Amino acid sequence: MMQIGHPTIKQLKYLKTVIELKSFRQAALSLNVSQPTITAQIATLEENLGLTLLERSRTGALPTAAARAMQPHIDLMLDEVKSIRDVARFSLDSGAGIHRLGVPPTLGPYILPDIIPDIHKTYPNLRLFIREDSPREIENGLLDGRFDLIFTTLPLDVSGLTVEPLFGEPFRLCVAPDHDLVKQKKVNSKDIAGQRLLAIEERHRIFEQMQGLANKYGARILRDYEGTSLDTVRQMIGTGVGIAFLPALYVRSEIEPRNDVAVLELQDTTEDREVVLAWRPSAPQRHLYKELAAFIRSLCEKRLSDYLNIKN
Repeated sequence: MMQIGHPTIKQLKYLKTVIELKSFRQAALSLNVSQPTITAQIATLEENLGLTLLERSRTGALPTAAARAMQPHIDLMLDEVKSIRDVARFSLDSGAGIHRLGVPPTLGPYILPDIIPDIHKTYPNLRLFIREDSPREIENGLLDGRFDLIFTTLPLDVSGLTVEPLFGEPFRLCVAPDHDLVKQKKVNSKDIAGQRLLAIEERHRIFEQMQGLANKYGARILRDYEGTSLDTVRQMIGTGVGIAFLPALYVRSEIEPRNDVAVLELQDTTEDREVVLAWRPSAPQRHLYKELAAFIRSLCEKRLSDYLNIKN
């Protein structure tokens, strides 16, 4: 039995044009290629299929019965190819498609509600598939292709990513409403020294910053009372177990509306948590991601400048 080869898109396009124009010469002019090129490609197609597809004469070319039977399928295939190209061009121009976004659980719930509606409004064809995990996991997930872009905090645990700074997020000192420190207008390092400091568990990068603040102020972290989430830490603060430094966006979202925990003013500032948007340098949509980072910065500056230090 004769083996039938696979026609190429180019060969089918050439055949369709010759059939429509009934001429190799006119098809060559229409497609802006040489006539010998079309002749050779169709001859190869006929050889691969084991069929004669065109009846050639001095006056032109007519399709054979086999070519007429194939024609609806050729039209359908070429239409599908055009649709694929149109989708690809649209995706490139508008960012259309699903983009997998990774975000730490200590950040996502407290920033995304302020920016996602505007992102959807400004980029209506961009869809975000959002998943939470620790910074270490989402950074590795970005490298191995599980995510397309991520919110994360510095310093990164991996190298080889494109990083666009978004904002610095200060920490706020939070205590129980009946804590002795509430009586003071401003709290200084001497007031914090020796205090019992609550922290989130170590798998979160923010723990390292909480540990750094404990060292800076001479407080001691209660390792027996590590919280699994920022909410757990807040609840323990309210019961008087200890005090804690919590990120400003969390304070804005979860503490200010409740008033179950007191937020104190410090005499000196804390070091910010540096938040960035990151993606792979080879990402096809890297120009869109850079534009998106600038858009997010502008949203944060407009709405959250009382809580964040925007990176310009």
